[in-house]
Formats: sequence, structure tokens, C-alpha cells
Amino acid sequence: MIATLVFYMFALFCIISGVMVVTSRNPVHSVLFLILAFFNASGLFVLAGAEFLAMLLVIVYVGAVAVLFLFVVMMLDITVAELKQGFQTYLPIGAAVGLVFLAEIAFVGLSWTMAPSAQSNIQAATQADGQNTVLLGHIIYTDYLYMFQAAGLVLLVAMIGAIVLTHRKRTGVKKQVIAKQLARSAKQSVELKKVETGRGI
Repeated sequence: MIATLVFYMFALFCIISGVMVVTSRNPVHSVLFLILAFFNASGLFVLAGAEFLAMLLVIVYVGAVAVLFLFVVMMLDITVAELKQGFQTYLPIGAAVGLVFLAEIAFVGLSWTMAPSAQSNIQAATQADGQNTVLLGHIIYTDYLYMFQAAGLVLLVAMIGAIVLTHRKRTGVKKQVIAKQLARSAKQSVELKKVETGRGI
């Protein structure tokens, strides 16, 4: 019963934070909600028994969010002084995200138990003489294959979204269109002009 409630809590916060990432107009708020979404997704992985993927999601993706935050600051030309001046405006949302983190950590700490498959994998790894990387790869590509592929799809969608956002059309900026260049004829590519002797174009 407790595990079911924790699952619905993580799923609800993950959906809400994902929606807030898209709808928030402030980029700093979007980054905070994105971190919250990753944290809740890692909680769902823990409940599914994929502890390694949960830690991988937190360590790698939250680190990527920090890099994303740097890109947002550089793209929008936000100075550090302006961020420090708006600290009080970001404090309520940051405090709310922090409280959600603490509550979820408390729930996970009270309801978490190691999956039986994980216990058998640990026993097999301690008895085997293989390398740690080989054993880890065997576990990922057998027990957690679908979750591993799902994490890759999430990364692919995020990458496509970043490319679409950065390649948006802007007024007054010339953009190279490869299709138009390849579709040109010889008459469109080369223009002949008759220049009189002793004069330039």
C-alpha cells in the first residue's frame, strides 16, 4: 500500500513538474522544475528496482541541467548580478522544490527495499570472477533492458527539442538553406555582366 502511494506521488510530481518546465516563462524556474522532474523519474526507477538507472539519472542528467542552465544564461545574456538581485523572487519556488525533495527522500527511505532480482545479481557478482563492467553490462542489458532503452529515448527527445529551439527563425538573420542551394540551376547560380572597357561594375 505504501509503495503504491509513493509511486503515484512520484508520478504526479513528475507530470506536474514536466508541465511546469514547458509553461514557465522564467528560464530559472524551468530549470528548477526540470531538476524536480528528473528526481521524480529516478524515484520511479527506484520503485521499479532499477537502482543503478536511478542514480545514473540523477548524477548525469542533473549535471546536464547545470550545463543547460549555463547555456540559458549565455543565450539570454543574463548577468550574474541580475540573478543575485532576483534571488528573493526565486526563493519561494526553490524552497518548494527543496521541500518536495525532502518529502520524497523521506518516503523512499521508509518504503525502500532491495528487489529480489538485485539481491540475486549481487550474489552472482560476488561469486563470479568476471570484471565489474562485464557484470554490470550483463545486468543492464538483461534485467533492465527496457528501462535502459527508455532512458535513451528520453535523451533523444531532449536532444531533438534542444536542436529545434536553437534553430528557430529570427528576423534579420540570414540562414543557409541547403535544399535551395542544391535546387538552383546554372542560370541562377552564375550571373554574367557585360563590363565596359576601363570601367568597373
